Amino acid sequence: MGGVRPDLTVPRKLSAGDRVAVVSPSFAAPGMFPAIHERAMRRLRDDFGLEPVEYPTTRRLGAAPEDRAADLMAAFADPGVRAVLASIGGDDQLTVLPFLDPAVVTGDPKPFCGFSDNTNLLNWLWNQGVVSYHGGSTMMHLGRVGGPHPVSAASLRAALFGREDLALHEVDVFSEEELDWNEPASLDTPSPTAAAPGWSWHQPDRVVTAPTWGGNLEILHWNLAANRWIRPAGDYAGCVLLLETSEEMPPAAEVYRMLRNAGERGLLEQFPAIVVGTAKASSLERRTEPAERERYRADQRAAILRALDRYNASAMVVFDVDLGHTDPQWILPYGGLVTVDGPARRITAHF
Repeated sequence: MGGVRPDLTVPRKLSAGDRVAVVSPSFAAPGMFPAIHERAMRRLRDDFGLEPVEYPTTRRLGAAPEDRAADLMAAFADPGVRAVLASIGGDDQLTVLPFLDPAVVTGDPKPFCGFSDNTNLLNWLWNQGVVSYHGGSTMMHLGRVGGPHPVSAASLRAALFGREDLALHEVDVFSEEELDWNEPASLDTPSPTAAAPGWSWHQPDRVVTAPTWGGNLEILHWNLAANRWIRPAGDYAGCVLLLETSEEMPPAAEVYRMLRNAGERGLLEQFPAIVVGTAKASSLERRTEPAERERYRADQRAAILRALDRYNASAMVVFDVDLGHTDPQWILPYGGLVTVDGPARRITAHF
């Protein structure tokens, strides 16, 4: 086992009938797209046996950071609420963190699920010594046409209810096509799918079982720029790094620069194993053709390897794992243990 944070607390698991907070620490998408949100809430009740609890800013567009933080603290402070789920990501959650009270969270640790801009909260909780879960947006995954993908549903169940290991596997098809939620047809139209790229391994010569850290690369870079909630580089030694990029589709040159900056800080060299999500290569704002998507992902893989060649040449890397902005999504422990088994070409999440 690697890592220097064996002290991270795994929150207790849920039981059927438990109340769970649904919050919007970033963008209040439930207020703009209530039909998608209501469908997600029904599935929490009907498919997962949980009772969602909303807060004043869950649907309030443009809520102040102080108000969003107050709702988070109310959710974590309520002994009757047993988990906290983010509705979706956004772009300014960094401004919420200064208003959070660590004592509230550590006094009654609860599972938190989110990704993208919620990397801010995942990282903040890691700093408080609390394990959380990367993934599981209610709008994106529970509100999905046809219900949550089996991969997303199984791993969300493991995060909330399970105490066993979950072996990840490759998928045959995936989606990166966004539906326009402003269009009524999006309520009943599944996202188009395409053949998944499949996992690719770089230097699969070891077995690493360690706590995870990381998340969305752009958000991690903002944390580095703000110089808050980033610990001394040695505190991450031996951890498994999770990396994924957003629908803003940063170019390969920018991906390299962000990783270079982490390398110059001594951070990139700390991770013996890195798990990289399938890069989302199309969006509502920028529709791309299949050949362009393949080039984008190939260029991003090359940029990551270029940075590692300079700052962590011995790292083992798995590319194109379904853990980011594409669908389906594996919800993974954040601060909890993951095993990356290179010789067996296997990844296991320990819940």
